[in-house]
Amino acid sequence: MNDMNAAGFDAAAAVKRLLREGRTGALASLDRDGWPYASLVQMATLHDGAPVLLLSQLARHTRNIAGDRRVSLLIDEQRAGDELQGARASFKGRIFRVEGEEEIAVARRRFLARHADSAGFAGFADFGFYRIELESAHIVAGFGRIAEVPAAEFLTDLGGADEALASEEGAIAHMNEDHADAIGLYATALLGAAPGEWRMTGIDPEGCDLISGHVARRLAFDRRIVSGRDVHRILVELAVKAREIAGVPAPRRDGGGETHEHR
Repeated sequence: MNDMNAAGFDAAAAVKRLLREGRTGALASLDRDGWPYASLVQMATLHDGAPVLLLSQLARHTRNIAGDRRVSLLIDEQRAGDELQGARASFKGRIFRVEGEEEIAVARRRFLARHADSAGFAGFADFGFYRIELESAHIVAGFGRIAEVPAAEFLTDLGGADEALASEEGAIAHMNEDHADAIGLYATALLGAAPGEWRMTGIDPEGCDLISGHVARRLAFDRRIVSGRDVHRILVELAVKAREIAGVPAPRRDGGGETHEHR
């Protein structure tokens, strides 16, 4: 990694956070005349952190990538105030349409959890989901915080985690329907975010993704999870920790000693 880093700056972690919290980005593709063409796109991430986009076959960028799959995706922190003081990263890779019924279902679910307003477009025949196979990222996060980071350092290893990934949809539905209060505390007590209507949009071996309105946040786990039991256990642990920090009483127990949280 060729970098200009201030002491203590974790470039890979900063890139991973930008990638997981990004909702829009500038997609640069190569026009047929060889010139770069940039367009604003909505984005989410797949389980491994690869960006997933919903693109129309009629769009100029989609026609461009049919001829040359090399693209760049710029994601910025969108910090209020001086825009150039926030972190931003330019990701480099090749883009491919998501194929396969199961793969499309996962892409659709994770993308629409982040962009519910795009549900109508996702059903149109001329729209499809596209995954960017990343090679590297160039991050600028302030003076002395500039680095080139290979994808292997910020993408998430999914090896051995099939059970955890299979449990994601049910776990998210359960959390959003029955434990919105805990999700809110994840955001406010553990991440320092402002109160809001927080909900969970994704779970992977390294963390979970939260959203409130147009604000997305990433909550990293303190260990890698690989099973459905791991998912349950870590979400309970985080809820307990968040309640302790916020000074919120734990849920009451029933007569058999079972907590009413995460039943």
